[in-house]
Amino acid sequence: MTIQTCSGEIINYAEKGRPEDPGLELLQEDPHDIIQFNQEAGGGWVKVRLLQLEGGRSMPQDPKGVVKFNIIGIETKEFVADWKNIESIDFWEKRLERETADRIKAGDFPGAYPFLSVLIRDYPNRRNLRTLRGEFLWRDAGRRARLGEIGPALAMLEELQRYAPEYKSDVVMRALSEMTDRLMLKLMKEKKLELAQRLLARLEKDYAGKPLTSVKKWNDIFYKMAEERRDKAKAALAQGIKTNVFQDFRDARRLARECIYLKPTIEGGKELARKIEEIYPLVKVGVLQTAKNPDPTRLDNWAARRAGRLLYRVLFEMQGAGPEGGEYEFLFGETEQSPDRMTFSMMLVPEKLQDPLNRVNGFFVADRLAERVMPNSDLYFSPWAAAVEQIGLDGPKQIDCILRRPNVLPAALVQMNVDGSWFGGEPGSPTGDYRRDKVEGDTVRYTLVGEQRTASQPREIVEIRTESAREGVAMLLQGEVDMLDQLFPADAVRLEKNRSVRVARYPLPSIHMLVPCSDHEYLAERTFRRALVYGTNREDILTGELLESMEVPGCRVLSGPFPAGLEANDPLGYAYDQNIKPRRYEPRLAKLLMTMNENQMKSLAERRKEEAPVMKPIRLAYPPENLSRTACEAIKSQWELLDLKVELVELPVGEAFPKEGQADLAYVAAAVWEPIIDARRVLGPNGMAGSTDQLVGLGLRRLEESKNWKDARDRLLDLHFISNNELPVLPLWQLVDSYAYNRNLLGVGSDIVSLYQNAEKWRLSL
Repeated sequence: MTIQTCSGEIINYAEKGRPEDPGLELLQEDPHDIIQFNQEAGGGWVKVRLLQLEGGRSMPQDPKGVVKFNIIGIETKEFVADWKNIESIDFWEKRLERETADRIKAGDFPGAYPFLSVLIRDYPNRRNLRTLRGEFLWRDAGRRARLGEIGPALAMLEELQRYAPEYKSDVVMRALSEMTDRLMLKLMKEKKLELAQRLLARLEKDYAGKPLTSVKKWNDIFYKMAEERRDKAKAALAQGIKTNVFQDFRDARRLARECIYLKPTIEGGKELARKIEEIYPLVKVGVLQTAKNPDPTRLDNWAARRAGRLLYRVLFEMQGAGPEGGEYEFLFGETEQSPDRMTFSMMLVPEKLQDPLNRVNGFFVADRLAERVMPNSDLYFSPWAAAVEQIGLDGPKQIDCILRRPNVLPAALVQMNVDGSWFGGEPGSPTGDYRRDKVEGDTVRYTLVGEQRTASQPREIVEIRTESAREGVAMLLQGEVDMLDQLFPADAVRLEKNRSVRVARYPLPSIHMLVPCSDHEYLAERTFRRALVYGTNREDILTGELLESMEVPGCRVLSGPFPAGLEANDPLGYAYDQNIKPRRYEPRLAKLLMTMNENQMKSLAERRKEEAPVMKPIRLAYPPENLSRTACEAIKSQWELLDLKVELVELPVGEAFPKEGQADLAYVAAAVWEPIIDARRVLGPNGMAGSTDQLVGLGLRRLEESKNWKDARDRLLDLHFISNNELPVLPLWQLVDSYAYNRNLLGVGSDIVSLYQNAEKWRLSL
């Protein structure tokens, strides 16, 4: 009788010969013993359920009587055989031991491992198991060492020493010392000093009192190296104090930290590192993108917005979100708005400001505000032009703006970069606390200009670009960076459980969308854009790819280009109509809409006696970081199921929006934090989408004519409705972005809009 399995036919008995060796497939069979009959009984063999014999699991010394058994596959019937007819019994556990030993002897460790695992699981008290497992670990460690797999070889030797310390104890300890030597040399060549020290400290603790000669050898080496670095750090620090050359301080900091990594207990090491941090505080920040053109007011470029805060100040800087839009701080003093919201006044307080801000000139500020009204000016901003009627001075320190109609948030209309030209310097020159010092590959250094605002303010902030968010997390945990500016949502959830770092969420989410940016004839059609939305499984990409199936409050698919808020009734979602649900994933409807659109375009071309447009590949551009890359690769694969040809275009580092002719759609993560103002920056003819749609234009104009907060909110909801129908941009989802930092970094803040918002208050403790 036979039993059918997926691996083929298994024969459970035969009238002659011996059973074939099934090899690794033996483990796919149920546990069984094999009874081999002698020639007097006619020969043959049979696989039986595990036998329960009176003398235990072995052949009796003087077998008499009969043995009862159940044949595999015929369990319902019991068979009987006379002991005198049985030549031998191949017991299951002994067979596993034999298979394991034969494979170890042949050097087939991958083949031996599953047999050994079954023995460990099912027969942990077998007398031969300790020897077998020791032999496996010893021989496999030797094989890995010969292949240059030093780390795995050392791990197997340590496991052997823990499991069977009596197994070739002297030889194993010598091998452990050799592998430790080789691994320490490898780590030193790779300049992983901290990791090397951690390994050495662990070995010293685990093998205390044992003859592991490499520990003492490397302890002596590390101590000498630590002494050398400590002395060099002192010299570099003295030179830096004497010359005030930044590179000397950097060298001193690096050498002092290496000294501590090599020997944490070295005399004076931590005190020296602490002194260097007090004299030259430096913070390393892991970023997904370094900035090419820093600008704190950029809507579509995370890196430019982040780094721009170091180099430039903004006339009205957003500090957070309130119940009625953003909360803004006037750079040069204080503001007030008349009860009827028709007058917006700015009071300059230069005596409370530091250089160069204390050189502010009220007449110049008023002129800049006036230029924002002039259509031929580079500073022109149509919502401000539509809002203000007169700009006047009430003395040199007060500017009064008379508005055409009540305005709910005039401060948001004048978010202007304050550059050096405001104080008699070069146009575009920085006015913030820092200047870009050096760009070295993926590393950008920003150094402090002038005196520190606080005793602990970093004199240097170093941005280090990581290949992926996960690499950034590893660098943070290993101490290679002090903070990360942006995390994958799933990484943020995991990191929250780590006691060595703090994870905080930015109070305002990023809005992710696809923005048309070319004259692609099909993308110009609303029906085709709608097909693309129906053909994109946004929920699946967000939940499966970006959130890694984790629950992250506030992350959700959107039906429009405005934030939906982080929770129910969140004031932040004042522009989002919760009644407009995102379009579902319906690929069949997407194909139908694409066919309809193609037929419409052909009919129109025939009427005009023109050739119908040809469907060209869609070029989808994305910033060079792995969150956008992951999303766009998923979108591409879904659109290809609709028989579309899609080409991915990775933008250069520091760029977030493609140049003309470079792509047809751009994946944008936008900071749409103030929809009442940002609506035009996203949807307007001079905004990201460059929309000339009449309904969109009408919605923007009506929004800018709002006289009170209720009007503004109602018209934003109308604009949401228009955007959902006209699709000037293809909405994707909103993400709640997070940042993380080492707990030794103090003063960062927990409710900051920009990473560097409180940089002058940072303090790094050791």
